[in-house]
Amino acid sequence: MNITLKERAIDIAALALDIARSSEKNQTIGDFLQATGKISPDDAERILTVQKEQGLRFGDAAKTLGLINDQDIQRALANHFDFPLLFNGDGEFSPELITAYQPFHEQVEVLRTVCSQLMLTWFNESRKILTVVSPRRGEGRSNVAANLAVLFSQLGRKTLLIDADLRQPRQQQIFRLNQTQGLSDLLAGRRDEWVIAPILHFRDLSVLPAGTKPPNPLELISRDMSACLSHLAGQYDVILIDTPANELGADSQVLSAKAGGALYLARQNHTRLADLAKMKNLFESTGTVSVGSVVTDF
Repeated sequence: MNITLKERAIDIAALALDIARSSEKNQTIGDFLQATGKISPDDAERILTVQKEQGLRFGDAAKTLGLINDQDIQRALANHFDFPLLFNGDGEFSPELITAYQPFHEQVEVLRTVCSQLMLTWFNESRKILTVVSPRRGEGRSNVAANLAVLFSQLGRKTLLIDADLRQPRQQQIFRLNQTQGLSDLLAGRRDEWVIAPILHFRDLSVLPAGTKPPNPLELISRDMSACLSHLAGQYDVILIDTPANELGADSQVLSAKAGGALYLARQNHTRLADLAKMKNLFESTGTVSVGSVVTDF
């Protein structure tokens, strides 16, 4: 798998069908709009009249009457299809989380293609863990890992995003987590699994932040990460691991060997292909499967 974020997605229909089939559809759009205070019961009667007279869908009829706007319709549809979605003002996540705030952005469509390919070629009952790696800093590992994690959770896969970059962690910033403890504290035996933070806006997504910055990140990961991952794999469908840049040390190589597979990132006009090839060969020499590659342009 080799995908560039400039390409258009071509396999969105299958993902949309998956979402639709998995939805509970236990609440009509009208019910949702009333429950959230957007319309009153009297408004609903007026909408039904216009809907019948003009042959409109309920949401379009409500919009025609000036009772709701496009965002209200999108929010109601997201609820109807059990598809977690955020809008400006919802939550306090970083704007980098475009899969949550801009679900129809071209870049998100391409990430959906990556997600689809990973479901087809990697993730199954015996393979649940994948690292996101790249040779150098500033190539988009944290961004891609976070957005892929949201996409998997939107598909109903119980997803855990682990920030294993104990040197320069970013997931706590992206998801605006207040806690100071995380993976390093868990590996050191100072904390239990309660350091895993559920993301309330996405019921199938949890984040394990990096935690207290340790003086010995590589040693900590080398010593205790295997048992930790083995335990967590029994609780999640998908585990994505954000890693340090390979230029900072052997952390990403060790993490990838323990995970079993790696997704490689390269940033256009930034990553040297020789560095990427050298890294790939090094990782494969320790048993890591090269699952695919993504070229970022942001």
